[in-house]
Order: sequence, then structure tokens, then C-alpha cells
Amino acid sequence: MSKFEWRKELKELYLPKKPMTIEVPEMKFFTIEGSGNPNSAPFKEHVEILYGLSYAIRMMPKKGMTPEGYFEYTVFPLEGHWDLDEEGRKLDYLNKDHLVYKLMIRQPDFVTEDLFQYALNTVRQKNPSANLDAVKFESITEGLCVQAMHVGSYDDEPKTFELMERYCSENNLRRAEKTHREIYISDARKTPQEKLKTVLRFKVTEDK
Repeated sequence: MSKFEWRKELKELYLPKKPMTIEVPEMKFFTIEGSGNPNSAPFKEHVEILYGLSYAIRMMPKKGMTPEGYFEYTVFPLEGHWDLDEEGRKLDYLNKDHLVYKLMIRQPDFVTEDLFQYALNTVRQKNPSANLDAVKFESITEGLCVQAMHVGSYDDEPKTFELMERYCSENNLRRAEKTHREIYISDARKTPQEKLKTVLRFKVTEDK
């Protein structure tokens, strides 16, 4: 069986071009919550922890353990659910120090609570100082959403959000909440800002 590549198999979820409506199903994630500027050290640590856990699962067969239902796959991209704290909501500009986030990496369906505990133990052995207390294994269903691909700097995202809002008004849809999700298709450490690809997504309701 060939390796499962999310970029090829799940283009609708991860590689939209122009704004589109999508029903996002229930999926399993390793998640971690935090707050503050994404350019800070704690944010970087959270990202490293999530990737460490995800690769611990992915590499299990190399350690001589193949979980039931395991298949070869590419680790899913990092995602972030973004909000502002109360102070940040009062400002008429974006102050990144007031951001509140939940970072996550999707896991294949075969991942169980036992495998999550295995991943935690693996990361703990490699990095005893890693703060793993905040990590959760949870199922999340986003439901009806509008999404689009944003190409360029994260600071230019408002332009793409405008296109998404326009799409909503043309299709009898209303944004359901101020929060939004970002899916990081590009690795920001290796990609020039102008070429960064980020899926932007927010929940919507249908206007009757």
C-alpha cells in the first residue's frame, strides 16, 4: 500500500484555492493551549512538543511496534485556532501579546488514548524538561465552514478574510464566531514570507 499523503488525498481540506464552503468532519488531534505572541519562546516550545508527539506515533514501526490499523502516512500540518483575550478585544488594532491560541496536529484514526500515552512517554524520555501537562488528545468537529488559501505574510491575512466575508455575503452565509483557524501548509522556518501558504477557516451558519 502506498504512503498516505494528505496533500494528495485530502486536497479539499488542506489545499483550497478560492473561498469555498466545506463541512469539516470529526477528527483526532494532539492539542496544546497557550497565549501571547507567536514569535515568543513558549509558542516555539508548544510547536516542538506537538511535532515530537506526532513523530513518536509515525515512527513506531521503526521501533518494532506496529499499532493495529497502522498505515504509512505523512505527518499532518500544524494548525492553530486563534482568539483574543478580553483586553485584546477592546483594542482597535491587533496586539499579538493578547492572542489566545490552541495549537494542534491531526492524528490518523488508528491513534488511541494508549498510543497518546506512549507518545507522551517517548517525548518525556527524550526531553525531560518538556512541559507536557498542557497537551490533550481530543476529537474536534468544526462543522460548516468557509475556507480559503492565503499566500504571503501572516500580517496580510485581513485581505483574504475580506474575500471570505464577501463570499459569505454572496452565498447566504454568516460568520458564526470571531475566532478562526489557520492551517500551516508551509514551514515558516524554511519558506520566504511572500510564498507562505496558510489555509484560513472560520465557522459559518446559513442565513435562512
